[in-house]
Amino acid sequence: MLAPLATGFLTLLALIVAVGAQNAFVLRQGVLRHHVGVVVVICALSDAVLVMLGVAGLGAVVTEVPLALRVVQWAGVAFLATYGVMALRRAARGDALTAATEQASSVQRVVLTTLALTWLNPHVYLDTVLLLGSLAQAHGPDGRWWFGVGAALGSLTWFTVLGYGAGRVRAFLARPVTWRWVETGVGVVMLALAAGLALHAPA
Repeated sequence: MLAPLATGFLTLLALIVAVGAQNAFVLRQGVLRHHVGVVVVICALSDAVLVMLGVAGLGAVVTEVPLALRVVQWAGVAFLATYGVMALRRAARGDALTAATEQASSVQRVVLTTLALTWLNPHVYLDTVLLLGSLAQAHGPDGRWWFGVGAALGSLTWFTVLGYGAGRVRAFLARPVTWRWVETGVGVVMLALAAGLALHAPA
């Protein structure tokens, strides 16, 4: 039980700890201290659902439906490209994250944004449903579920630390020059991912 649990936990962390639209949004909300708990819960629960679907074998089913993969890929291209351009525009403006000047978004808007960043990003399916789902199968009929539980706990741990930890370093992250580099990095990565998906997506 402990081996697949720990493996799932560490594997999820290895995949999720990277610059990305979802992480950047969680970080932003953490710095602003706006609806952090809501964002963390949605991200963690979404990952848990996707991981368990992958453990259950959904990945093998999805790969047999080319149309589904095509729709997800091109939706991902559009989404990642749009978010990347938005991030670069914020970087060009030199926007800083300050609770004093940033108007808090409504909880409904935060929920919708978090859901979009999670469920419209095709890489979340590649990482959770396909990759983690495949790795889980190596642990046997019972061990694969513990692998999934470990991965879900890894997601919850990461988003909790990211969201609530950001508030403790907000003075550093709120500096215009710091956030400009963060937004630039996010924008470049998102556009690169969009280009990669477009090049490999079927016509």
